[in-house]
Formats: sequence, structure tokens, C-alpha cells
Amino acid sequence: MRNASRGGRAPQELWLGLVVLGMVVVLTALRPNFLSVQNVMEMMNATAFNGILVSGLLVVLIAGGIDISFAAVASVAQYAALTVANATGAGWGEIVAIAGAIGLGLGLLNGILVSTLGIASIIVTIATQSVIYGILLTVTRGQDIFTLPAWFGDGVDLFVTTDAKGNVYAISLQIWGLVLAFASAWFLLNRTRFGRQVFALGGNPEAARRVGFGTTRLNLLVYGYMGLVAGLASLVQAQYTQSVSPTALVGRELEVVAAAVLGGASLDGGHGSVLGAILGLALVVIMKNGLALLGVSSYWTDFFTGLVIVAAVAGMAARARRRWHDSPGLA
Repeated sequence: MRNASRGGRAPQELWLGLVVLGMVVVLTALRPNFLSVQNVMEMMNATAFNGILVSGLLVVLIAGGIDISFAAVASVAQYAALTVANATGAGWGEIVAIAGAIGLGLGLLNGILVSTLGIASIIVTIATQSVIYGILLTVTRGQDIFTLPAWFGDGVDLFVTTDAKGNVYAISLQIWGLVLAFASAWFLLNRTRFGRQVFALGGNPEAARRVGFGTTRLNLLVYGYMGLVAGLASLVQAQYTQSVSPTALVGRELEVVAAAVLGGASLDGGHGSVLGAILGLALVVIMKNGLALLGVSSYWTDFFTGLVIVAAVAGMAARARRRWHDSPGLA
């Protein structure tokens, strides 16, 4: 099944790579500073939170589900972890454990509800998203946290260097967190038995049950992983913005889903790759950055993101129809 799906993904990744390359060429011609080291690193820092979430959502989509609650999970995780840090003087180890545990717990809750209620995962996670946001806003009264520990504000930079103009460059927490997230997703999906079972579950759930894969256990692992990723990503985002707000992450769902779907992850499950997800993320980020450099109002960002999603889903439907015509019953 994985070989077959890989064969179907190659054209999608090739097409997407050509589109990304074309956008880079055009934007570099129009704005020569587009490919400057400073702009490229800023794009990676700014998109790290979304990218880490894409790496988690990819696993859920391949398993045949979808999780819309990740932004709410991340909001709770970062608020709780940094509130504890401010109150008790907890360090990196403690806040990573707190944010990860909260994310994992809420993800497992999604997995239990999806497995036991027999309701579509999008309905379950929209409901849990509303509940989580409601509790968070009630408890915090919508108050932001602007004072964070000094060590948290400093981040964890690697390979710090300075150019002749005094500009400082470093592999920031956001960048190495993003790389680690996609590397982990690739390893899980391509080098573990869990990954093979995820592809099988998304490709044919009934067949997966018949061979004894344990679909409830898989759903718990898949949604738990998504929650864990969201919890850890929340710290990356808070360190980047140097503040925590209960509502700051609202609306991130659209861009994250867009990047994963653009990369070839099927909303029907069974298809998707880490390379495709990276290219899908790159397309969304380059489009947003390019619009900003060209002076287009930020109000148009969601409009163009929505158009890109429609184009991606239409292309996916067209490919499914072609597979149906080529091999009836296997699409």
C-alpha cells in the first residue's frame, strides 16, 4: 500500500516543487532581497509554529482523520506552562514537560472521543476546540502574559554568527524545532511499524481491523501525537512572540490544513508524505511573504490561502477520478 501511494505522490511533489521554484524566481526578480539570508531565516522563524503543526497533522490525515483543535490545545499548553514558570521559577525541562503533558492529554481525549463516539473526527475536534477555548478564556479572563522569564526570552540559539554589517544570524529554537519535527514525522511514518499501520488504517480501515491492527489504539496514538506536537509547538511560538495570549493562535487552522493538503495529504486518508508537506508549507509561506514584499494588504492573505486550498482539493479530486478511470474500484 505504501509503495502504491508513493507512486501516486511523486507527480504531486514534482508539480508542487515546480510551483515553489517558479514563485521563488518571480519574487527574486521583483524583490532582490527575497532570497537574502535575513529574509529566508525570518520566514523560517515566523512559520515554525505552523510547520511543526503540519508535521503532526500529516500523521492524522494519513490515518484517515483530521484534527482542528490543535490551536486551542497549543493555547492552553503555553498559557499553563508559562504561568507555572512565572509563579515557581520552573526551567526549560519543567515547562517542556508541562506543555507536552497537556498537549498529549488533550490529544488522547480527542482519540478516545473519535474512537468511541463513532462521529466524524472533524466534528469531534471542532467541538473539543470550542470547549477548550471556552475553558481557557473563562479561567484566564482573556488576559495576556507579557512578562516571561529572562531565560525563556533568550531562547536556545545554535551556531550564532555575525556578518560585516553587524547582523546576527543563528539557528534559533524555532528553526531547529521545525527541522526536528519533520525529521520525527518522517522517521515515524517511514521507519516504524506504527507508520505502516497508520498508512494501512487510512487506506482501508476495514482491512486494518480484519488484520488486527487495533484501530482504537492507533487512533489514540495518532491524536495523542498531534496533541504532543501542538503542546511543544506552543512553546516555540511563545518564545518567538515573547508573549502569551489566549486568543493569539485562533485562525491558524486554515494555513496548517492548507499546507498539509497542498503537499498531497489526502483528506480520505492513506496518502501523504513529509516531503510533500514541507513543499506545501513552503508554498504557503512564500506566498504570504511575497504578498507582503509586494505591498499587498495582509487582509488579502486569507483570501489567497483559501483559493490555494480550493485549487489543491480540486486537483486532488481530479487525480482521484483519473485513478478511478485507470483502475476502477481502487481510487
